[in-house]
Parts: sequence; structure tokens; C-alpha cells
Amino acid sequence: MVSNLAGGRSPRHGVEPGTQLGALEAYAAQAHGYLSAGGEQLSQLAGLLRPLVLESWLRSLRTGVDPMDVLSERGLRGADLQRYRDAHPMASLMPLIDKLLVQDAARTGLIVAIADQFGRVLSVYGKPEQVTAAAEIGLRAGDDLSERRVGTNAVGLVVRTGRAAWIHGPEHFLHRMHQITGAAAPVHDPDGRLVGVLVVAGGVRVAKPEILALVKATATAAEMDLLLNAMRSGRHGGHGRERPEPAAAAEARGLGLDVLGLGQPQLTIAGDRVPLSQRHAEILLLLAEHQEGLGADHLALLLDDTDLDNGTIRAAMSRLRSVVGPTVFGSRPYKLRVHVATDVEALRAALDSGDVDSALRLYAGPVLPRSTAPGIIDIRDELRVRLRTAVLGSRDAAVLRRWTAGAEGRDDAAAWAAYRATVDRDSPLYAQIEAKIRVLDRRLGADATRMQRFGS
Repeated sequence: MVSNLAGGRSPRHGVEPGTQLGALEAYAAQAHGYLSAGGEQLSQLAGLLRPLVLESWLRSLRTGVDPMDVLSERGLRGADLQRYRDAHPMASLMPLIDKLLVQDAARTGLIVAIADQFGRVLSVYGKPEQVTAAAEIGLRAGDDLSERRVGTNAVGLVVRTGRAAWIHGPEHFLHRMHQITGAAAPVHDPDGRLVGVLVVAGGVRVAKPEILALVKATATAAEMDLLLNAMRSGRHGGHGRERPEPAAAAEARGLGLDVLGLGQPQLTIAGDRVPLSQRHAEILLLLAEHQEGLGADHLALLLDDTDLDNGTIRAAMSRLRSVVGPTVFGSRPYKLRVHVATDVEALRAALDSGDVDSALRLYAGPVLPRSTAPGIIDIRDELRVRLRTAVLGSRDAAVLRRWTAGAEGRDDAAAWAAYRATVDRDSPLYAQIEAKIRVLDRRLGADATRMQRFGS
């Protein structure tokens, strides 16, 4: 029972790696037992898991991740992976990462992996036998380690939160990952956007505090390298690449894309607004987000979890050309030849500048909320996490009031607590906020039960 472990206290939210590992393993193992039992037993999870791990488990349940999931062969492979990896901003950082992290870690039998901003693994380094063992549990180049795909893991948490994270053994949602520990840290570009993730993985040695400190220090050095490169080239923003030049054709001028909120996606062409189908909006947004271009196989993975063949992709791109014009994007890879201004880009710019009030005004709702495309879900989650983090960090009563009044924030217990901290204790509003927080606290166990029933 919980009371027999670590003095009866559950693991703390801010617990450092290397402490209470025996208790963490015992708690997490018991939590997996309750997870298997389902139903009302899920209310016990709150006393067994670190809060950030509990939140991740509940999200994993909600999105239908199976804890017993077996290794899938889906992923970015071969020439598509090589092209994507070579064009990715993390490629320029590899000499530095190799010097500061890979060489020493590999010599000691640990694994170093580099992932992109969405959690897809770009490269895995280490001794051949360790790399092979890591591949058998799903830590392979080309694989998607986002929380949406494989549940709770260190890379997925970094992508979700933008902060360094470590996950030990059975804290992983998937059983096949229980034999590893991962310590991961984010790499941000000069504008604060997530570029990639560094992770060291291995056995219990990875749970030592100095491993996480080493990963974070390497990530910080990588960020400084990106900043210096941007300053030398006179660029500041995005991923260090120039925006594509507008094409000469008239239809290639003045393109805008609105995808935030429940309304129909809209394309603006030279001042005229044109309704877009969801599939066309998904493709345009993905191309705008991947300025390096997307091969047909990679685009298919971002659009659908099932197998989309190249013929289907070609047909969709042909239909899109008839809407936006023949010169807006090229093929092999599919790549925008013009800049498409998106409301996602505008929202990011407001967040980058610290203008939380403007960001909230721009946020008409989630990115293409009806879309189930994996690449769109990743963008949607990234934006929501960034906006929520900015709102919570603002400590601005007006901002917090607007957030908690909206659909995204009305059940956000942390936001209500932050809002409460801005209100005078003698105010009637304080009592109203306190009552709302109590309701949300009581709802935790019930929500977990509902999520399990929905997932079953």
C-alpha cells in the first residue's frame, strides 16, 4: 500500500532524478495495476504518480494509447528520413552535440537520441548493441515519440511542456518502455520556438541528477549556437531560414490562411477570402510549418495514421493547385515557393514578443479542431501549451479572467489557482473562484473514470 512506502508520501512534483527511485518504481507499478483494473480504480492514480506523470497518463488514456501497445513498423524511413534530417535545423548542431554529449555518453553504454520539435526521432547514437536494444522498445530513428503516439515518455513530455523532463522505468505509460530511464531537454530557436529535443536513455544510471544536468547544459549550448548563427547571418526568427520569395504569378501574392477556431478554414488570395476544405487547409498549414519541404511519404504520415498512398497525396495536391494556383508550391519535395501568412504564425509572434493579451485575442480556438491528422494535432497541442504557459506566467488578472472564461480554460485548475492569487481575499470574487477550484478538485477522480470508459 502507499502508506508503507517512503513514509506514506507520494512522489513530489519537483523530485530530482536519483531520489526515491525505489518508491517511484513501486508507486508506478501499483498504478499500472489500477490502470489494468480500470473504472473506479483509476481514482487511485493521483496518490501514486508524480503530478506531471499523472497528467500525462490521463492524456494518454484520453487519446486512446494502449499500455500494452506493441512495436509498430510505421515511421519515417530511408531517403525520406535522410532528407528530412539533413534539412532540419538540428543538423547544424550535430558537431556540438557530438562533442558535448554523444561521445562521452556512448562510451559509457548510454544512448543519445535527437528528436525534432514534434517528437520524431532524427538520430540515435551509442554502441551498436545498445542502439539495437533501444530499437526493440521503440527508440528508433524515424519513430514518433510524441505523447499522443506512445504515451508518457521524456521526449513526449518535453514536446508537450517545453521543459526538461525525466521519466523512470514504469512511469512510462507503455509496458515495453519499463526497462529504460530517459532524461530529455528542449532546444529552442532564438525566437523561443521549440526546434528539437535531446535525450539520454539507458538504465538506472540515467536517473542520476548529473545526467539531466548534462543534457540541459548541452541543450543550452545548442541554443547559444543557434543564436550566434542567426546573428552572424543577420537573421533572427523561425528556424534560421529565409522565407521563400514570392513567385511572379499574381495568384502567388498576398496569401493568408486562417485555421484557428471552429469556423471553416479560410484562404485569403489578394484580399479575397476563399473557403477551404479541411484537407486542403491541413496540407497548406503543414507546408507552411515545414519550410524545408515534405516528401510524399512524410506528408502522408502527418496527414493520416493509416496508410495513404502516394497516388492519394498526388491527387490531393493537384486539387489544391487548382485552388491556390500552379506556382504556389513545388514538388519532390512538396514545398511552398511563397510565404503563406497564417494565424498560427501571428499567434506565435505575439507569444514570442510576450504580448499575452494579443495572443489571447488572436486565439479564436484550437487549430483545425475537427482535424485528426497527426501533424495538425501536434501543432494544436504545441500552441495550446505555449499559450497556457504564457497565461499562467503572466499573473495578470484580466488575462487569467479571459482564459478561465473560455472553453480552453474553464476547467483549468492551475489557471483558476493563478487567478485566485491575483484577487483580494476579502473580495466576493475570491470566494467564487475558491468554490470553482473545489469543484475541479472533486472532479479529478470522476474525470479519470470517464476517460477510461470512453477509451474502452
